[in-house]
Amino acid sequence: MKTNSKNTSKIHQDKNFYIISMLTLVTILGGTIYNPALPTIANFFNVSSDQVSLVSTVFQFPGAIVTPIFGILADRFGRKQVLVPSLLVFAFGGALSGLAPNFRSLTEWRFLQGVGTASLESLQLTIISDLYTGKKLTSVMAFVASLNGISSAIFPLIGGVLASFSWRFPFLTSLFAIPFAIMVFTTLKLPQQEHHVQNFQLKPYLRNTWGSINNRQVFGLLFAVMSLFMLQVGACLTYIPIFAGKQLGASELVIGVILTSLSLSLALVASQLGLLTRHFSQIQLIKISFVLSGLGLLMIPTINNVWLLLIPVFFLGAAQGMAFPSAQSMLAMLSAQESRAGFMAVNSTIQSWGQTLGPLLGSIVDAIWGTQTVFYASASFSLISFVVFNFLLTTNAD
Repeated sequence: MKTNSKNTSKIHQDKNFYIISMLTLVTILGGTIYNPALPTIANFFNVSSDQVSLVSTVFQFPGAIVTPIFGILADRFGRKQVLVPSLLVFAFGGALSGLAPNFRSLTEWRFLQGVGTASLESLQLTIISDLYTGKKLTSVMAFVASLNGISSAIFPLIGGVLASFSWRFPFLTSLFAIPFAIMVFTTLKLPQQEHHVQNFQLKPYLRNTWGSINNRQVFGLLFAVMSLFMLQVGACLTYIPIFAGKQLGASELVIGVILTSLSLSLALVASQLGLLTRHFSQIQLIKISFVLSGLGLLMIPTINNVWLLLIPVFFLGAAQGMAFPSAQSMLAMLSAQESRAGFMAVNSTIQSWGQTLGPLLGSIVDAIWGTQTVFYASASFSLISFVVFNFLLTTNAD
């Protein structure tokens, strides 16, 4: 690709950088702002805690299936040609979720919103990799992770306020994606792709994409990404609100505050990634994050005061702040330019599997053994993931 953006000395003077930032906000919006409303949704539709977790599961599920297709389309036809329609589907799916007359309808419209979301994160990572390289790439990834944390902090708080009036209001915020889609169409400037549509050949393309993925380091990083997202969406974003509301009697607003603290700790640690990488390799930071996650998750079922949740929540947020930008920047550097969207789509598909399996497996454990056991099982999974990741990325890789 031919681009001058890679040589831009001042990122904050680049309009593309601000569009990437806004894309980050939209990507986070659909998966976080409704979480404080989960107990209210369960009561409104008279469903159990394991059933209401489907609001998360069906939203994440399409990304586990169709994201690679969007990646291929983005490499063939262009990033904007996939991104703009996806934003519109996201907006309408979310708005219709907020108007759902019954629980089945809610899950169906959430599934549609999930289809719109399926390409957003992979295209975000692809566009960042298209525009930036080297230390600038790592800096942008760290900023995006910090923005993820800040928005993940603010959105549940806003969601808690909105849900105190009606559980429907948090879903209607997705309409923000409509004017943003217009901005992407008219303003986003991307490098010109070397390969034209008529020269695209699927078999060589798939072979090149697999060649980028087929090594032990990439497999280890993808495993870490899936495990971390299982823990984040399953234990943290889905079952901390359920535990706080069901076991500790917390209100929607208090749940929003708890989730805000989780995201603020993520943002704080991610913003210090440059300092941390002076003392630890990115692989070592991912290993540390699994240990911190396990400790935090073990603490949660023993807590009988909602405000004491802030202690394990800080550990969990710090773990995510270390791991997410480290894993994503390493994967971006390992991607081949000619099949980058496909590579990142595989990465995002793995994330979606984690985001889907987390609440799904949590609901199974919850239905059989109870909500508290979800956290013990998640802690055990975190420590097992540490062992597997350590095996796949040996000390020589550090």
